[in-house]
Amino acid sequence: MTASNLRAALTAILLGTATMTVAAMPAHAQATVSVRVGAALKEAQALAGAGNYRAAMAKINEAENAPGKTAADTTVINQMKQYVGVKSGDASIGGAAGAKAKFANDYNAGRWRDVINAADTLRKYNALDANSQLIIAQAYYRAGDFSGCARYVKSNLGNGDAALELLARCAYENGDEVTQRQALETLVSRSGKPEHWRSLLRLTERTRGLSDNNTLDINRIRMMTGNISTKDEYLLLAQLALQLGNAAEAQSVTEKGIAAKVLNDERSTRLLNLAKTQAAANAANLAKNIAAARAQPTGEALLRVGGDLVSQGKGKEGLPLVQEAVKKPLKDAANGQIRLGHAYLAAGQKAEAQKIFNSVKAPPKDAMVAHLWSLAARR
Repeated sequence: MTASNLRAALTAILLGTATMTVAAMPAHAQATVSVRVGAALKEAQALAGAGNYRAAMAKINEAENAPGKTAADTTVINQMKQYVGVKSGDASIGGAAGAKAKFANDYNAGRWRDVINAADTLRKYNALDANSQLIIAQAYYRAGDFSGCARYVKSNLGNGDAALELLARCAYENGDEVTQRQALETLVSRSGKPEHWRSLLRLTERTRGLSDNNTLDINRIRMMTGNISTKDEYLLLAQLALQLGNAAEAQSVTEKGIAAKVLNDERSTRLLNLAKTQAAANAANLAKNIAAARAQPTGEALLRVGGDLVSQGKGKEGLPLVQEAVKKPLKDAANGQIRLGHAYLAAGQKAEAQKIFNSVKAPPKDAMVAHLWSLAARR
């Protein structure tokens, strides 16, 4: 039997399996396979076809132990050994190949506990690689063992994106918001992918006791990260902006929603007209409003005027006003610091913005929102 003929036979067999492919035969393997090796492999092929994998492997071992093997002999022997190991799905026959095959078959059949319990066998044959560990973690998830999934990921899978995404899902199902948030924040800080931001913002907006300013900031970040697409999302951001004194921002958001063909009803038109009217009034009375705000004993009015400019992207104009405002007494000092960080960010001073955001430690809900801004500032 020639190497090329035996290779063709093996290829035909292997193409019928989902888990194996045949490597290209080296050029020098075209030489004739030795008679003794060829005979043993032909018998092994027949035995494997009949399902007698242990006997087939014995014949392959016989061929492997034949003296004077050529490079072509060794190549075909290795291919046949791999095939029989995979086909058997039995580690005692095929070693690592058999263990991996059973592992894949169990996963494809939904035998989740068998997949989980395969770790020791795979480790025994030095086949427990990172991908296998990820599959085991997925088996925990598919089995509904979410706490087991989280423990396994934390103990075995490190900090890769796929591991963190799975950890976040398991933590969500297990009601573990702390772990979920940690995983999502790491993903956001690493890649800034919109889908990771979407999950993190949804988690944050479920926080109890959020102020209107907190909710406005969450939705501003949603807009920044490309996560606003529905009518309700556009309307919520526009209405909150208008309610909190940022009419020009409300106008801009509404116009974007209209351009995206999401806002197209009478309610949206009324909101746009109201925002335009208020924005025009704010612009016309800017100097007067600044003077009146500076005359106030507290900083709220000045913070609103400066924050309105910042929300329009006029960071350099708004920053000095916000800086003045936070030097005065404020009813909500944490919001004042967040507005200051936002102003620095809008003015292009990212490092200073992050410093301010990171200084907000309490209340917890404000610290959480400030941390979101700090993550967004890295983009």
